[in-house]
Amino acid sequence: MKKLKNNDTVAIISLSSGLLGESFCLEQKLLAEKRLKELNLNFVYTPNALKGIDYLEKNPQKRAEDLIWAFENKNIKAIICALGGFDTYKTLEFILNNKKNIKTLQKNKKIFVGYSDTTVNHLMLNKLKIKSFYGIALLTCIAEWDKEILDYTKSSINWLFNINKPKEYTISEYWYKERKTFGFENKNIPREKYKEEHGYELLQGKAKFSGILLGGCLESIFSLLEKQNNNEIDKNYWILDNKTFKNKVLLLETSEEKLEPEIIKNQLEYLKKYNIFSNVKAVIIGKPQDEKYYLEYKNLFKTFFSDPYFKNIPVLYNINIGHAYPKMILKLNSKIKVDFLKSKIKSY
Repeated sequence: MKKLKNNDTVAIISLSSGLLGESFCLEQKLLAEKRLKELNLNFVYTPNALKGIDYLEKNPQKRAEDLIWAFENKNIKAIICALGGFDTYKTLEFILNNKKNIKTLQKNKKIFVGYSDTTVNHLMLNKLKIKSFYGIALLTCIAEWDKEILDYTKSSINWLFNINKPKEYTISEYWYKERKTFGFENKNIPREKYKEEHGYELLQGKAKFSGILLGGCLESIFSLLEKQNNNEIDKNYWILDNKTFKNKVLLLETSEEKLEPEIIKNQLEYLKKYNIFSNVKAVIIGKPQDEKYYLEYKNLFKTFFSDPYFKNIPVLYNINIGHAYPKMILKLNSKIKVDFLKSKIKSY
């Protein structure tokens, strides 16, 4: 996998929601294009990326074809997801049912970045032993309505130009609220900004740990397992089992839905019931968006992972990743090193 260089071409893909192709999203799309140019990147849209919500919802095979197209195209050096969504799992059968597709992905490894429902794509790539990057999307990060991409997020993006070296993070000095609306009325208007008061919080276990990182959005992982168990996904295309996170540092972060703690608890218990978290080496957990339920989630995770089942593994809370702003990018299926005493996280 090669780092990005100036004037490289990146592909923009809609693997879940087709929002990017809607007319009401045009101004933000143009802003994203401007920002990509400022990053000294050329860009193309995958053949179906701009066909809109209804078309892509009804044609998951077209989303799958776009992913294969982007990996196969030698001119494309990285793939950036436009946004998350709710039904990326529907693309699995159209990718994994074809040995040629699998070989295409494995022989043309390149930067692939996204978060939220894109968790499913990351887990699929992990199944194929392909590393990927969790952390940003085009519309939520690169097309930030403020005058610039958020500084912390931009530093994360810049790492993609230097991935041959590890990226070291400390917690962001500030966190930002999600916007109440997402249209043109937000242009050049900064997000609400708050001083970070908590820092990284070690809920249990050793203050220093390392291992291979894997994971993503909790709700997406839960939904994927539920659909597998309900046979909504053919068994030939299952990508999640009790060995997926074995000996891994597990990344978990919660979505923009800001679910009530009881629902989050039930999702965790469901995953535990099927031994999805068996033999996990450590856990890092993202800051909740807008710090909604910050203390409730913290206490919930602390209680859940204190079960002897988890053998007092390290659990670190309040990471700048996922649906909260700003966002780091972490490399999945790759080494991560955490030093709570120095408040440092290093992705390799």
